[in-house]
Amino acid sequence: MKTKPFLTLGDVRQIAAAAEAEALKNNWAVTIAIVDDGGHPLWLQRLDGAAPISAQIAPAKARTAAVGRRESRVYEEMINQGRTSFLSAPALEAMMEGGVPVLVEGHCVGAVGVSGVKSNEDAQIARAGIAALGA
Repeated sequence: MKTKPFLTLGDVRQIAAAAEAEALKNNWAVTIAIVDDGGHPLWLQRLDGAAPISAQIAPAKARTAAVGRRESRVYEEMINQGRTSFLSAPALEAMMEGGVPVLVEGHCVGAVGVSGVKSNEDAQIARAGIAALGA
């Protein structure tokens, strides 16, 4: 039987704190969502001033990155390059930049989704959170 790493509550708190610090450092009002490898919610944090819709978009970006095992940006790029059939892909809701998988020892253990600023800035916040794990 094989074993794989997983996110603990401590890991989730560490990711969230680092992501929040990155957002606050840049004065960005965002929502930060963290999910496990199956896209199930582990954390949702809407910073002061973040748009209410961001609380819907951030978890969707995270789920897309987790179940797809790749950044949500990849789907956006495929669609923008003409592969519009991906719009009908099941279980992929937010196919736009800002969802980043958490990879540990070659395993996807979850993902971080951020919404509220420009999509590349959302991804910057997600990556900063993940980097705090040092994985």
